[in-house]
Amino acid sequence: MTWILLSLCSAVFLGFYEIAKKVSLKENAVPPVLFFNVLTAASLWLPLILFSQFYPTGVPAHFLRVESLSGTGHILLFLKSLIAGSSWIFASFALKHLPMSIAAPIRASSPLWTITIAVVFLSERPDLWQWGGITIILISFYAFSLVGRKEGIHFHRNRWVGFMVIATLLGACSALYDKFLLQNCHLHAATVQAWFSVYLVLVMTPLVTHWYFKGRTTTPFQWRWSIPVISILLLVSDFLYFTAIETPGGLISVISPLRRTSIVIAFIAGVRIYGEKNPLPKAVCILSMLVGVYVLSLSRG
Repeated sequence: MTWILLSLCSAVFLGFYEIAKKVSLKENAVPPVLFFNVLTAASLWLPLILFSQFYPTGVPAHFLRVESLSGTGHILLFLKSLIAGSSWIFASFALKHLPMSIAAPIRASSPLWTITIAVVFLSERPDLWQWGGITIILISFYAFSLVGRKEGIHFHRNRWVGFMVIATLLGACSALYDKFLLQNCHLHAATVQAWFSVYLVLVMTPLVTHWYFKGRTTTPFQWRWSIPVISILLLVSDFLYFTAIETPGGLISVISPLRRTSIVIAFIAGVRIYGEKNPLPKAVCILSMLVGVYVLSLSRG
């Protein structure tokens, strides 16, 4: 099926996106890496925003057309950028200091946090499949913490694990907010992606400014071509993901867990490129977590 192939291709690009982030952040200053990353995405979307506004027929495809927004729409998308940008900041600092084979699986557990937020704040009640998926992911998390201890990483008191958990929670909030923007506000995906990318530059500017005046001597920045590649890989992955969803017959309950298989690529890269330890127990934990995500997707709620 075409949508399955698109989903798997999206997962591949998402996996390489994680690798590009790790390569860019390793022994490098986080704020300028993030800033030039989001600047690349904004530069790619800005011509489409201008063409959509002043020369709509010049946009190469309808699904790339960016709609005009009201003042309220701009405020809503700036808030989206603030939530997601905060998630990226926490995740980037965590990825810089954690093994990729531990950081990526924590990030991939976002369905667990999405449901948790929905239960706590939206009064939703998980069904049997969701409880099963939650249980499997929690057990996998605990197993990961035991593996992490062998590498001197104690999940309950490690600062960078905490950063990655915060990033994942914020990412789950961003996902729920996406649902609100696309379904309740009826915004098109291109409009959300375009203005979100532009406003991310504003969100990251105070961080990079603070680094420039206060931190560039202690944490120097080194330009790497992998930095703009981060944005390109994510844009391609998201494009394939949305195309899969829009394909007739595409099932979001299958597409979502298929996309989570990106952590397999990040895991293999962590072991092969960086020689990270304990590959076998980590592989078992990752497989268990993917099973939990799949069980969550079986919910009919």
